[in-house]
Amino acid sequence: MNLKEFDESIRRVKDFPKPGINFYDITSILTNSEAFGYCLEQMNLWIDELEVDTLLAVEARGFLFAAPLAQMRKIPLVLARKKGKLPGKTWCEEYSLEYGTDVVCIQQEDIAPGSRVLLIDDLIATGGTLKATAALVKNQARSSLAGYAAVIGLPFLGYEKHLDDAPIRTLINYQGE
Repeated sequence: MNLKEFDESIRRVKDFPKPGINFYDITSILTNSEAFGYCLEQMNLWIDELEVDTLLAVEARGFLFAAPLAQMRKIPLVLARKKGKLPGKTWCEEYSLEYGTDVVCIQQEDIAPGSRVLLIDDLIATGGTLKATAALVKNQARSSLAGYAAVIGLPFLGYEKHLDDAPIRTLINYQGE
């Protein structure tokens, strides 16, 4: 699969979740085994390039890409979830949304101090969730941030200015809605 074919595998839904928004639906990637395999192959290369020893998947669609990669690489998979979703002792970080705030958490026992962590999500928009998750990795877990990885990037929303502390890898970028 090449990048053009991959781009064509991504479903666009106009006016979702509200008028004027063009939604990039990754479920069409999941129903296309060749497109899904392309994602995993490319992300697997990033793991080597960035010298990663731990994957941290952001709820919930990041889980879909990070889990098979962690299993293939035989490296730990850590989950970043919303507050109240993890049963163990957690570190949590609050971050701003367009209208309010949210909280992302990781279980303390899941991440080894000194790990070199790659954060994985399906899409990077403003970068708020990833920035908060990175703060947990660096400040609470005492680990290093290897980088950020996602299937889709929306750089026109300015995520690069928030995620300037580590390399950002995306398979495809869209420059507008």
